[in-house]
Amino acid sequence: MGGGRIIAYFDNSTEFDFTYMKKFKYFLSLSLSVCSLSGFSQTVQEKIARPKLVVGIVVDQMRYDYLYRYFDRYESGGFKRLLKEGFSFENTYINYIPTYTAIGHATLYTGSVPAIHGIAGNDWITQATGEETYCTSDETVTTVGAANNSGKMSPQNMLTSTITDELRLATNFKSKVIGIALKDRSSILPAGHFANAAYWYDGETGSFISSSFYMKELPEWVNKFNALKQPEKLLQQDWHTLYPINTYKQSIEDNNDYENKFRGTDAPVMPVLTSRLMKENGLGLIRSTPYGNTFTLNFAIEAIQKEALGKNPAGATDFLALSLSSPDYIGHQFALNAIEIEDNYLRLDKDLSAFFSYLDKTIGKGQYTVFLSADHGAAHNPQFMLDRKANAGYFDSRATQRGLNELLKKKTGIDSLVISLSNYQVHFNKKRIAEKTLNEQELIAIAVPYLQQREGISFVTSMEAAGNAAIPQLLRERIVNGYNHKRSGSIQFVLDPQLYSGGPRSRGTTHGNWHPYDSHIPLVWMGWGIDPGSSNRVVHMTDVAPTVAALLHVQEPNGNIGQPLVEIVNKK
Repeated sequence: MGGGRIIAYFDNSTEFDFTYMKKFKYFLSLSLSVCSLSGFSQTVQEKIARPKLVVGIVVDQMRYDYLYRYFDRYESGGFKRLLKEGFSFENTYINYIPTYTAIGHATLYTGSVPAIHGIAGNDWITQATGEETYCTSDETVTTVGAANNSGKMSPQNMLTSTITDELRLATNFKSKVIGIALKDRSSILPAGHFANAAYWYDGETGSFISSSFYMKELPEWVNKFNALKQPEKLLQQDWHTLYPINTYKQSIEDNNDYENKFRGTDAPVMPVLTSRLMKENGLGLIRSTPYGNTFTLNFAIEAIQKEALGKNPAGATDFLALSLSSPDYIGHQFALNAIEIEDNYLRLDKDLSAFFSYLDKTIGKGQYTVFLSADHGAAHNPQFMLDRKANAGYFDSRATQRGLNELLKKKTGIDSLVISLSNYQVHFNKKRIAEKTLNEQELIAIAVPYLQQREGISFVTSMEAAGNAAIPQLLRERIVNGYNHKRSGSIQFVLDPQLYSGGPRSRGTTHGNWHPYDSHIPLVWMGWGIDPGSSNRVVHMTDVAPTVAALLHVQEPNGNIGQPLVEIVNKK
């Protein structure tokens, strides 16, 4: 009996039949249920909506406040576009100690921390052997694209998966993943274990290279790009300020005592005659200029075009893991208040504007998702702060290690029991401790009070006691998160604000500590799936990977401890 016939019967009847009405209700209910199930079936069978391309951009050493420090001078299409069209998490923090490049890149893409993903620093002491290990070193592979050892690298030291790995797994390896950066670690760690390729810059040859971990030889398009010799061409232009130098009002005087000069120059001043300096400094010079960003983005555009990223024939989402390393080189050399820093960000803003325009034209506006963040921040130069009557200073790690070894020798009769204070940790010579049948806990009991009395140290704890140490909770959590028992020292010490390791009047700047200038980073999302807005809720670097996983409906990385950012993944 059809629904139409039932309706017609009731419309024309002069008599109301309750028996028939019951039958009508039953069939109507059944019909609606079938329709509902049919609609549900159609819904779950529809293709999951995903962007064509995800682009992760990590700006090395970009403090959060750089989003706004030069805001009035930014173009509409770069950082301003990100903030206008995208969603900014204004209080994003690194939730571990120490804050270094390799850890930052690994954490952003794994949603994990050194305790789990194993990247305990740019370098660390392997506790079982006492040997120093570089984060991406791999003696089992060979360089692809150069006749040197710059490509003996892989992600083998990273113990967990990345969001890029999970994307590859989720699509049965149909998604294409490529990592690009001037620094090897900044390309390799985000690209993960299953990447189609990772490329980084070899300053010796002026070329992008790779590793046999990924490929047997460079693709022809990479060889052709390298043959263009862009580093030489860019450096031939010299580094002049983008605008008249007297308009750089967010910077101090050009010639000052806080900056390091380029080799072959008399002072750290603009313009930098890179056309002349590259003869003495080599093609690695481009890393320490804004042209390093331009060069990296040019290579990224070439990769998108030649690898057809965002145009996957299987319909899968592709991923470009892109890191811009030059801001870190420039920051280390010139510190925070230099004209060179301001000019770098004004030029980077223009480069990003052009890059986003390229993505609009090639992938389609609204068809790709971008997130921009940083691996760490940076401190003001201590002498700069001291000269302005602030509390600041330098921590002499060499003298501290020497004094600690002298004390331990006096107590035990054994010399050189501490082999390093790297990553603001005490690394004992465990082989010697075992040979001499010493008790490491007794050495820790001697070392901790000694360090607590050292000028410039705020807190000290053995790693095993960190969870219950008399230290503010936020620091306890970050120490525990940063501790990998196979790769971290036995004791963590924390410096006073505005201090870092270095000699008196050391120029430039560095990073590595928990303080907001090192740990407060930008995090802005834009494009597919992202509505404009901002949040002042405290979130963490570990939240990036699970948010990408939620946007793409794939499994989060296998060591993830972060949470999806609900402001953008739970929108109505």
